[in-house]
Parts: sequence; C-alpha cells; structure tokens
Amino acid sequence: MSRIRVAVAATVAALGIAVEARAVDSAAVVMYHRFGDNRYASTNIRLDQFEEHIRELKSGPYKVLPLPEIVAALKEGRALPDRTVAITIDDAFATVYREGWPRLRKAGLPFTFFVATDHLDSGSPEHVTWAQLREMVAGGGVTVGHHAASHASLAQEGPERAKAEIEKANGRFRTELGQVPELFSYPYGETGQAVTQVVRDSGFKAAFGQHSGAFDGKPEWFYLPRFALNETYGTLDRFRQAVNSVALPVADITPVDPLIVGANPPPIGFSVGPVAASLDSLRCFASHEGSVGLIRLGESRVEVRLRKPLPPGRSRLNCTLPAGEGRWHWFGRQYYVPTR
Repeated sequence: MSRIRVAVAATVAALGIAVEARAVDSAAVVMYHRFGDNRYASTNIRLDQFEEHIRELKSGPYKVLPLPEIVAALKEGRALPDRTVAITIDDAFATVYREGWPRLRKAGLPFTFFVATDHLDSGSPEHVTWAQLREMVAGGGVTVGHHAASHASLAQEGPERAKAEIEKANGRFRTELGQVPELFSYPYGETGQAVTQVVRDSGFKAAFGQHSGAFDGKPEWFYLPRFALNETYGTLDRFRQAVNSVALPVADITPVDPLIVGANPPPIGFSVGPVAASLDSLRCFASHEGSVGLIRLGESRVEVRLRKPLPPGRSRLNCTLPAGEGRWHWFGRQYYVPTR
C-alpha cells in the first residue's frame, strides 16, 4: 500500500467515516466442473444457471480477468479493479468442451481449466482429449492449470504420492502442450502441510483449494479459496454473493495444517486485520454443525468453538463479516480428516 493510501485510510479512521468496501486488493474465484450433465448434481451446473451467471458477469460491475493475471497483480502489490473475478473449471469433463467453453468464448470471458492428465489419456468420452484441449488454448482466453495426474486425494495419500503425481503430469504436459502449467489446484480441494510443501517446491506460483472465500494472497499462496458452484449452490443470488465478496484480512490461522490428525475438534482461530465493520458482526458456520460459537481475544483475535468433532473426509468453515453495500468479507477453510 502506498504512503498516500495509508494516510487517507488513517484520516478516514480518525474521522470515523464509513467507507464502502473496495476489492482493490482481493479477488473472487468461482469454480465449475460439469455443464448440463444432470447425472451428477453435486458437480454439475445447469445450463440455464450457467447462462444466468454469464449474463450477470457481462452486465454487472465486474472485471473478469485471467487467473494468472490476478495472481501476478496481487503478488506484485498492484491494485485490481473493484469486483475482480476469475473463472476456473476442474477435472477435464467433456461437457466443458461441448457446453462450457463455447458459451464462455462467445461471451469473451477467460478461464483457467485445471486438468488431471490421466483423464485426458484415458480415451473416455467422459473427458476432453488432448487435441480438444489444444484447440481450446489456441482459441484464446483459456489457461491450462495443473490438477495432478490421477485425481487422487493427495491429503489422504501423502507427500510422496503427491510428488509422483505432479512429476507424472509434468511429463504429459510437456509432451502434449510443450510446457507445465504454473497454477495448481488440489483434487477435491484436499491438502495438508506436507502436500502443500511439495506443491510449493515443485515451482508453482500458487495453488487453489475448494473452500469458499475471496482472496488477497495473505497469509498463504498455496491454499487459496474458490467458490464451488453446482446445481444447489449455483442460484443467481448465491452467485452474486460470491462474485461480490471481499477478502477478510486474516493472519495467524490455527490449525496451520488443514489435515486433521490430532485433536478433533481442532482449536480453530485467526486474527483479523483492519476492517470497517465491528467484529461483533462476524458469523461463522461449520458444514457439520451449522452456526458455531466465537470467542474474542483482544481487539482482533477470534477463536472458533466447535461442539462436534470433524467427520472423516472433508469439512468446511465459512466466516463472513458485512463489507457494505450488501457485500461480505469472506474467509473460508476446508479441513480433511483421513478416512483410513
């Protein structure tokens, strides 16, 4: 932040002036899997829903940018336009080529396509082919992202498997595309500290999960949030809530490791940076028990008190705070309890 911006912020705070939230240093990322495939409601978006999303992005006050451009801007400390949004798609399903890509291309909206290379090698009609992927990239507006090789749960399998998966996929990317993607997404959004370190050491610029929230890259670049959209969580109201969200500035997150192998429920907490709204308005919800209790320690520390242990597999925490104009500061986290 420049000295001028710091001075202005200090003056506003001293005068007690309420200012509307501006997402100049954060962005919202949305994520899809399948398009118009009603066999899999949990990973599918209906085409009428998807077309509503596109109309909203085209007619509303949004700036849809390529995900690598957003990552580069935030890493370099450059401001982003208010309501910056990125579109991502995971898993290389064939409906991306048949339904998703044509609609995004017609609308002129860029997106990042995170693909697991074994899917493309399978020859299955359920997945895109390498030739189709190359066609999409050549058409412009499509960035390929890394989604490992077999789409295994890396949190469950561990760091050695993660390294092998990444190296295998790297070879296929080099052969088929001539380069290795610079952005990574964890299959199922599942990771742990050891796996995240493997991803970091592999040379990626950033990595994404599947937990909700806007992001500013602080405090971590290798477990960034995305809003997962499907038939249930793909209504226009939900979509607007997601793409208008603002990052909640947090630090000192506990537990540091989203892989839960010790105390369960884990002691969850985080410190909140300067925001206009009172932390008295902060609300948190856990996927396995709904609204959860919060304890304030000092002016900025928040401790979450879960009543029940996290169940095996994935669990999510979502914390929101009003950001003005009907928008929300949003912090999310996904935890993984091993299933074996």
